[in-house]
Amino acid sequence: MDYFTNTTWHDWIKDLIDILIVSYIIYKLIQLVRGTRAVQLMKGILVLMATWAVSTWFDLYTLKWLMNQIFTFSVLSVLIIFQPELRRALEQLGRGKLFGRSPAGDKDVVNAQLAEVMKAVQHMAKRKIGALIVFERKTGLSEIVESGIPLESQITSELLINIFTPNTPLHDGAVIVQGSQISAAACYLPLSENPFISKELGTRHRAAIGVSENSDALAVVVSEETGQVSLAMNGMVVRDINEEALISKLFDELTETTNTKEKERAFVSFWKRIGGRRDG
Repeated sequence: MDYFTNTTWHDWIKDLIDILIVSYIIYKLIQLVRGTRAVQLMKGILVLMATWAVSTWFDLYTLKWLMNQIFTFSVLSVLIIFQPELRRALEQLGRGKLFGRSPAGDKDVVNAQLAEVMKAVQHMAKRKIGALIVFERKTGLSEIVESGIPLESQITSELLINIFTPNTPLHDGAVIVQGSQISAAACYLPLSENPFISKELGTRHRAAIGVSENSDALAVVVSEETGQVSLAMNGMVVRDINEEALISKLFDELTETTNTKEKERAFVSFWKRIGGRRDG
């Protein structure tokens, strides 16, 4: 009670600001590790903490002693286990990106990037140039990005075509799109182990399905054998998808648009931008 009686409004404001800053830092840290293996490690730490709380509550001597021994080395263990995430956080802080607003999801940004992607996809499909383009959504793909060659480049059709042109240094692997930029190329994706996938599908398609099984990412695949374009999401793949359906689905998923009229206006504007033609 002494705290509430002796606290001035200046102290209230100071405490409120303090709580808001700490809450925001925790929120950004959760965003940083989301979609990585660190999430599973954090769940394991929470289980250990719950076990320690139970052992303390019920005074389970042996279990409590074991938990205390584990927590004695916990600080060093956390630094070792979360080393990649901590390094990434410091790098982003140095670049001023840790607390920045991601442009992903903005309709104008998505419109612009899809226009460039579709130009590249159309070009490569006609010439049967194999390609794999992955769009990050809510689940982070930072670990996959680190497996490739960092680019952090503006999305252009010319760059995408040049990346996937055969016999160039970056043509193997996937391109990862994060927000409004190409973060990396030649990235390694987890291959799907689903036994029901058609034997006709090669490594590129299995990689696209694999990344969509382990995250909410969208993956566009161009087959070098047939030139067909496929879209993988939620562990499934739609093969030989037509341009209009592909554009519509990508736009809907990347903007999370629900207003039908708004989607139609944006889609028509985008379709004209890439020089498309709508029949009917």
